Amino acid sequence: MNKVLKNVIMWTIALLLTLATVVYQRMTGPTHPVRGNVTLENEEIRFRLIRSFPMPMDAPIRVKVESEKITGSFEYKRTPSHDEKTVEDMVRKDEYLIAYIPQQPPAGKVMYQITLQGEEEKVKLTENPIIIRFRGSVPAWAFIPHVIIIFIAMLLSTRAGLAAIFKEKTFTLTLWTLITLIVGGLIFGPIMQKYAFGEWWTGWPLGTDLTDNKTAIAFLFWAYAMVKVYKNHYHRGWVLAASVIMLIVFLIPHSLLGSEIDWTQEAMP
Repeated sequence: MNKVLKNVIMWTIALLLTLATVVYQRMTGPTHPVRGNVTLENEEIRFRLIRSFPMPMDAPIRVKVESEKITGSFEYKRTPSHDEKTVEDMVRKDEYLIAYIPQQPPAGKVMYQITLQGEEEKVKLTENPIIIRFRGSVPAWAFIPHVIIIFIAMLLSTRAGLAAIFKEKTFTLTLWTLITLIVGGLIFGPIMQKYAFGEWWTGWPLGTDLTDNKTAIAFLFWAYAMVKVYKNHYHRGWVLAASVIMLIVFLIPHSLLGSEIDWTQEAMP
């Protein structure tokens, strides 16, 4: 196999693995909408319940229900909190029933559960309450570069791991993986965090934000791999280790154990 063909194959494998990781991460994260369907009054009702919403307004949860014989209500409370649940009626607008979840400060969470009522029966859309987290709006100039550069970092990391496995030169791939991880994760990442939740960094040692922590772990592994590769441009062990760690940490669902306001604190209203 010639070098060009081998290189194309390696980059294709790296791209496919990276895309699979990104899709899995997004589909399993706690901010991914909950979808499903129920049947009430001989009508199949499909729903999509959001779990993340940008301020500054109440979060509208829309459920398409064509039959006007069906009404809806929703119960909600801040979480974590000692609040009692509040129950309100959903508002009908044309063919939609809408629940308006009261807006919260950045990182404020509310759990809610929707019930639809027919003439003779009622049904809950979900067995357990849904948790929605409010966030500030992130400008495109911060969001778009963050997403693109982090994707490139993941792609380069995977390609570097393959280079280590097949005994290729790893210096350039390691260098650019580290650079893109720093720019995308440690520069644009905190900028996004500040806009969305009002804090630059909520990982260790300041908090338990898993997104921040996994970025820091990936950076430490790649920084050490860079030290090793600087001495030996064909170094394999730590490059492969850093690539595997990068893959593992980015398989962890996005926003898991993310920033939140603890409403159980006495100082909170």
